[in-house]
Amino acid sequence: VVETLVIKCRRAMEQTGQKTLVMAGGVSANKRLRARLSEALGEKNVRVFYPRQEYCTDNGAMIAFAGALRLAAGERAESLAISVRPRWPLVELSQP
Repeated sequence: VVETLVIKCRRAMEQTGQKTLVMAGGVSANKRLRARLSEALGEKNVRVFYPRQEYCTDNGAMIAFAGALRLAAGERAESLAISVRPRWPLVELSQP
């Protein structure tokens, strides 16, 4: 899994030309992933930033909390239908 993430991050950086990567969420707590990403992307002159371990929490918990706040504020979704694209090509995404 670590090598797959390293390959995908390296490709993303090459395709976008970006020179900075921020790893966040629960996956960023993985020490082996941190070491491999820093090594592989450092060779490409890409700077990788990681939060301190105590801030490497699961994004799912944060998303659920944000949803709970919206629900408590009276917000409701028109529909629960969503479109999922598990293999969304990076070339189709716009850069910020």
